[in-house]
Amino acid sequence: MNTLPIDYEEKVYAGVLGKIIGVYLGRPFEQWTNERIERELGEIHYYVHEKLGVPLIVPDDDISGTFTFLRALPDHLLSYGITPEQIGKTWLNYLIEKRTVLWWGGMGVSTEHTAYLRLKNGIPAPQSGSIAINGPIVAEQIGAQIFIDGWAMVCPGDPERAVALAGRAASVSHDGEAVYAAQVVAAMEAMAFVEADLPSIIQIATSYIPRASLVFQMIEDIRGWWEENPNDWRATFRKIEDKWGYAKYGGGCHVLPNHAIIILALLYGDDDFQKSLMIANTAGWDTDCNSGNVGCLMGIKNGLEGIDKTVDFRGPVADRMYIPTADGGRCVTDAARESYEIINIARALQGQRPITPEHGMRFHFQLPGSYQGFRLEDSLEVQGTALLENVGAEGMGPEIANDARFLAIRYAGIGPGREARILTPTFLPPDILLKNTGYSLMASPSLYPGQLVRARVLADNNNRRQVSLRLCCRVYGKDDKLEVLRGPVSVLGPGDASNLQWEVPDTGGRPIADVGVAVTGHSGSGSVYLDWMGWRGAPNVTWRKPDASSKAWRRAWVNAMDEFREWGIQPDMTYAAVQNEGTGLLLQGETEWQDYTVSAVVRPHLAEAFGIVACAQGLRRHVSLRVERLGEEGIARLILCHDDVESEIDEMAFSWELYQDIPLSITTISDGRIEARIDGGESDVVLSGTIAPEQAHGSVGMFLRVGHVQIGNVSVVPVEL
Repeated sequence: MNTLPIDYEEKVYAGVLGKIIGVYLGRPFEQWTNERIERELGEIHYYVHEKLGVPLIVPDDDISGTFTFLRALPDHLLSYGITPEQIGKTWLNYLIEKRTVLWWGGMGVSTEHTAYLRLKNGIPAPQSGSIAINGPIVAEQIGAQIFIDGWAMVCPGDPERAVALAGRAASVSHDGEAVYAAQVVAAMEAMAFVEADLPSIIQIATSYIPRASLVFQMIEDIRGWWEENPNDWRATFRKIEDKWGYAKYGGGCHVLPNHAIIILALLYGDDDFQKSLMIANTAGWDTDCNSGNVGCLMGIKNGLEGIDKTVDFRGPVADRMYIPTADGGRCVTDAARESYEIINIARALQGQRPITPEHGMRFHFQLPGSYQGFRLEDSLEVQGTALLENVGAEGMGPEIANDARFLAIRYAGIGPGREARILTPTFLPPDILLKNTGYSLMASPSLYPGQLVRARVLADNNNRRQVSLRLCCRVYGKDDKLEVLRGPVSVLGPGDASNLQWEVPDTGGRPIADVGVAVTGHSGSGSVYLDWMGWRGAPNVTWRKPDASSKAWRRAWVNAMDEFREWGIQPDMTYAAVQNEGTGLLLQGETEWQDYTVSAVVRPHLAEAFGIVACAQGLRRHVSLRVERLGEEGIARLILCHDDVESEIDEMAFSWELYQDIPLSITTISDGRIEARIDGGESDVVLSGTIAPEQAHGSVGMFLRVGHVQIGNVSVVPVEL
């Protein structure tokens, strides 16, 4: 059994940061040629999104796939022996067809879409990605290489295991040279945890693939060109263009030219994070993909110090990232949180207990330089100023652990009518909420009414006056303008510490955009330190349509229905859903929710089956209360869905009619008890049973098989145990 490197946590964090920084660098000019990049942008030493008028933080398949497909490990009992078939089931559980994660280019055009359709139609992995079924051009595009980083990061210093896992993960959608390329990247990244010499890392990685493969031959070519001319990357790039360029291969984005760019950037980058990314991006082709892989590898190898060596790559990003899947509550996330997901997978694979910084609080700042999305609110209404800094515990008193870290808030000019708000997103921000960013961005908020927000703060010993603090959040109000909600004020003298808490009030169905701390009152200038912040438990919330001018409320639902309509809704109902064939779901919430009752009134207009959902952990893992037709009669069923298996928990005859209002509810308890009810007046239906405790938590939603239903307000309330 291997042991994890002593600097494993920081190196994983640097790898995750390197991945997302690389993607954000290359995304604005993806698929541009080298000639066009150098003509219009010059060498890419830093972010160019503002020049091209696009946001910096956007959803991207390179990020979404990387951190989604790795969930197969915890979802399938954390084993190095995980199979391609299990990883394929993870695809079906989290991907919403034509809407999330992938480029949905169609059968025979998009490799991943082709593989998804194979999986959907019952062809398991690895056949789903095979050359035998899909042909070599489709099977050897770039995607497997893009998504492979996480599998390497759970195998630090163990390239053999990284190659094995990468081969299984890649084979869900790819074959042949695409799998070899992914295995080389995985082996290099696994070695980067323990090996300092890049040429040696490349040599070791190529030993795991056939010498007769094109990937091996191409890497040998590039190594030879580099040895002949180690100072001119452009000269070697021209040779790559001539022998291994796009013109030599079919399809939209073949793996070989892009893998060549990764090797080029590593060999010519002088072991420097910025220069390596400059070459990967300036060379062109699939820039975000190649830059993401290079950034991850260089982040692992040289750590945070390597990323921070020259320019400030981390500040504009502030750890922010999106992973839009059917697990909507995890879409708005950050690099620190995703790093600990990877770290704890690796620890579990080696039989070690998970790490839970600051008692498992969502925000904890324990990784050096982490901001976890916190930034000063940029608003004309906020006239106070503040700077943020991740700091250690030096000079903060003997009661503070030496290894503790904090988010320092350096504020100035805070007086009556002036405050500084430091916020982190809990939902989609306004700049991309209603914009087309290229890839669909589906998300649920992570914070809701009824939840208790808690935070620990410390006032600097050198403050000259008391500081007034309060928890706060912003919600999408009328016309989707952000409105501030504030908690009670706490006053801290110099050197004081306090645990703040605030139960988020009812928002009238409006989603919460962000949450944080406000420095207010007569605080003047000084410093406070945010130690941690978080919330737990199910909410107490009713989702309703706030008003006709608002759109954000609808985007809070993860939509896996054919249609989720704003028009044609009867005045006494809130939502309308349509499913043309098969099964559709609407989901909202977080997979951590437990001990709650979800309820809604459903009015079927035409339906084979409809109902409500609880304990949702994706599209194919949930509990549903379904009302169905059984001949001329009706039946109510309580069903546990787990991947491709549906198990009946309980059932009872239930007569129902179209256009009838049918009140439904499910109560789930964390020990596995579950009860569902249909309020039928004098003939209530009660179904009950048990499920495994690990299945008894998750988000909530609506279920529909073939038809059209209208839905009233949906409520979730905690269960008092």
